[in-house]
Amino acid sequence: MTRILGIDPGSQRTGVGFVDVAPGGKCTYVSAHTLKLLDAEDFPKRLGLLCDGLDALIDEWKPDQVAIETVFMDKSATSALKLGHARGAAIATVVRRGLPVSEYAPRLIKQSLVGRGAADKQQVQHMVRLLLGIPEQKLQADAGDALAVALTHAHMSATAGRTGIDVATLRRRGG
Repeated sequence: MTRILGIDPGSQRTGVGFVDVAPGGKCTYVSAHTLKLLDAEDFPKRLGLLCDGLDALIDEWKPDQVAIETVFMDKSATSALKLGHARGAAIATVVRRGLPVSEYAPRLIKQSLVGRGAADKQQVQHMVRLLLGIPEQKLQADAGDALAVALTHAHMSATAGRTGIDVATLRRRGG
């Protein structure tokens, strides 16, 4: 059994989700959380909350691997930059813990779960709930997005195992 930590980084809220993957590839929901960062008095302290929250969840759920969403251009350059800082803080936290990290573009995550890279958030959330058997009311959007990242890594890892092509090469090829 492999436990995957999926991270959907954000400067206001960061989604964190854990799935277990059996040797045959079946994914099982473990846990999902949203780290709310807006209580911090300034942006650097938000990043501190993100790191502390991730550390606590890693201690509790003990993942074997980490998958994180890459940065996409958001509404503004400032938003994208803050997202990049949050992403960097998350990556530094898990790397410091000795966990291997794989990165996935939003388009690849959507393609992996829904079958098309232009899927909307509701379609992705629906597939996450369907694949993991989670009732709608029990899944916050950010946590669901993190589970989507974890599921994508599980699917890409299974494909890599079947084809003999490493996950990094599959990511470059777009799945």
